[in-house]
Amino acid sequence: MAELLMTGFPGFLGSALLPRVLARREGVRAVCLVQPQHLDEARERLARIEFEHPHVVGRVDLVEGDITAPDLGLAAEVLDELTDVTEVWHLAAVYDLTVPEAVAHRVNVDGTARVLDFCRSRERFDRLQYVSTCYVSGRHEGRFTEDDLDTGQEFRNHYESTKFEAEVLVRRAIGQGLPATVYRPGIVVGDSRTGVTQKYDGPYFLASFLRRQPKLAVVPAVGDADAVRFCLVPRDFVIGAMDALSVLDRSIGRTYALTDPRPPTVRELVTTFARHLGRKVVWVPLPLGPTRALVSLPGVERLLGIPAESLDYFASPTTYDTSHTTADLEGTGVACPAFETYADRLLDYMVEHPEIDAAAMV
Repeated sequence: MAELLMTGFPGFLGSALLPRVLARREGVRAVCLVQPQHLDEARERLARIEFEHPHVVGRVDLVEGDITAPDLGLAAEVLDELTDVTEVWHLAAVYDLTVPEAVAHRVNVDGTARVLDFCRSRERFDRLQYVSTCYVSGRHEGRFTEDDLDTGQEFRNHYESTKFEAEVLVRRAIGQGLPATVYRPGIVVGDSRTGVTQKYDGPYFLASFLRRQPKLAVVPAVGDADAVRFCLVPRDFVIGAMDALSVLDRSIGRTYALTDPRPPTVRELVTTFARHLGRKVVWVPLPLGPTRALVSLPGVERLLGIPAESLDYFASPTTYDTSHTTADLEGTGVACPAFETYADRLLDYMVEHPEIDAAAMV
């Protein structure tokens, strides 16, 4: 029986993607590579998925491993049993703007290199489905296309720089003949239909900041609020797009920006959130550097509810072209919903589920 290998389960994307992928691949089994510390969570998540999606029952094996280790940290007997793996979904990464460089490099770059080695070792291999990020663009000025990668850009943090390095490795492997597709999600938020999410980061920091203020909320304008666009995207679109694109012959060798083709401006984002939270906004123009330094002071981040690192994205000079994504999704029924149609659901879910925090699974 043909098999696919998935890393990054039971993460936010992997958990939703797994039943979709198996529904489209009749007769295929999935092997999910799980770090030891996440095995209990993975078992619970899989049991829930099997209950909700009966077609998954009996088709998923959870194996202990580590993408940063040789042979993906798999036991020899497990590795010997994976001879039928012809497709790999590589989602595992460190999604943290404050991650130390050594950790980011070990997981995002070295881990991707190990996954590529595994793919190359297969006698028959159909495709690597690789999840990158729009933010390989770094501080690129202007429009960043799906074919762009190295434009001489600088990076805001080690997350961006190491995801860039990892995509360089994948692009190089494609050039050497490895069949692969690259997906670049924007800042992934909850499901557009339900608001469900596993963590509150990105624009949720803004919501937290607004909720901690009185009815008249003071918001620093660290960039041009009418020119800067916030690159966010709901999980269901990302999952639906990857699922649909992953089986197209024409998607081999291509890169897709999975983000809103008409993202909200910072002003639209803030105004929409503020309106739903019952706040009226007073904009105060402030330079990014000093504002970031102030928020970085001990205790200030916790008080405001917004990390200093996230402020950079409210002054981002980059917009993202989604031409490949839009063209190749035509006729599939998959399209990114407009931000204003689901923003309220994100906030309602956040208010109703205070037990969730900003921590991301590595």
